[in-house]
Amino acid sequence: MRVGIVHLPKIINIKQLMEKTMQIQKILLAALVTTLTISPLSASEKKEHHSKHSSKKTMNFGPGDHYAHRMKINPANFTKVGDISRAADDIPRPLKRNEVKTVKINLQAVEVISDIAEGISYHYWTFNKTVPGPFLRVREGDTVVLNLQNAKNSTHSHGIDLHAVTGPGGGMAVTKVEPGENKTLSFKAKTAGLYVYHCASGNAATHIANGMYGLILVEPKQGLSKVDHEFYVMQGELYTKGDLGKKGFQKFDSYKMIHERPEYIVFNGRTGALVEAGQLQAKVGDKVRLFVGNAGVSKISSFHVIGEIFDTVYPEAALSNPLKNVQTTLIPAGGASMMEFQVDYPGNYVLVDHALTRIDRGAWGILNVSGKKDNSLYEGSDKHDMPKNKDHDMH
Repeated sequence: MRVGIVHLPKIINIKQLMEKTMQIQKILLAALVTTLTISPLSASEKKEHHSKHSSKKTMNFGPGDHYAHRMKINPANFTKVGDISRAADDIPRPLKRNEVKTVKINLQAVEVISDIAEGISYHYWTFNKTVPGPFLRVREGDTVVLNLQNAKNSTHSHGIDLHAVTGPGGGMAVTKVEPGENKTLSFKAKTAGLYVYHCASGNAATHIANGMYGLILVEPKQGLSKVDHEFYVMQGELYTKGDLGKKGFQKFDSYKMIHERPEYIVFNGRTGALVEAGQLQAKVGDKVRLFVGNAGVSKISSFHVIGEIFDTVYPEAALSNPLKNVQTTLIPAGGASMMEFQVDYPGNYVLVDHALTRIDRGAWGILNVSGKKDNSLYEGSDKHDMPKNKDHDMH
């Protein structure tokens, strides 16, 4: 009994010590979790990469600003643009010169308010007040001097990454501009092709998702083949706080973006941009060239024109190995393609991303072809002339 009485206090002390040790471990673990969640992790911890609008409460592993972007927007502080979309035919004419030259380009980063659809407004970030930005056209071998100005009332720094540029950041390393600033980039357009350009300041995905993108064509030295019409189409995604069709002013939703759940997938900046007054126009017998880009930031486009077959496709806009007789072509996020085809029959031809649920999110447009019908090519009856017998022979 004496042995038990002598050792009992030691047993109690050991139990107390173990309990205190477990409490300390819990406190340390809680402190570690708090540190990880409050301080965003990134490949670069340089202070200047983190925007005042970025969150510090969730983890992030990218080199730029945190994706969890939050800011208060008063629409009255920004210019209201009646139509954010750039017309599909708003494109410089083909270059007819054999010599290289220095080409000067001026772009302005401007944040504006405009409508995604009737009654649904949004705070767009743009190049030159449209989505997409201007179609840039230069020749292989040209020296391009690009001046970028950021409007004084911008809420963010902006910049430009052109996929046609060989050099750090595609130009972004020397074009980051704070509100009210100007910077100039000079580069040699050394490789022919069709390339995406976009803002890459802060969190690049956020700037692209809000509308800062466009295309630059570097024509080959021999030029492109002659066509009757060229059109400029860019697919983009909009991530709004409100669900699809929710009326009123819609803020950007960074959490939908990081989970790749756009509410709207559109051609040329908004729903309905390429229908009615904005539709593409051609005549029977015309040869058409489409310059099509995909800004992303998440989805691959399965681009298709209903009722047409592309005579020639330059996959991913590489001019060296064109494909013939293509029905649908893939355009990756941050990529582009060129398609050429002759229109042979009048009517409306629908441009789509053939991931067809995206039509209901806005990804469609119209190519209207006028002219004389060729019944040897296509002939049929409309619904009023259908036979009364509902049992149709499918063989």
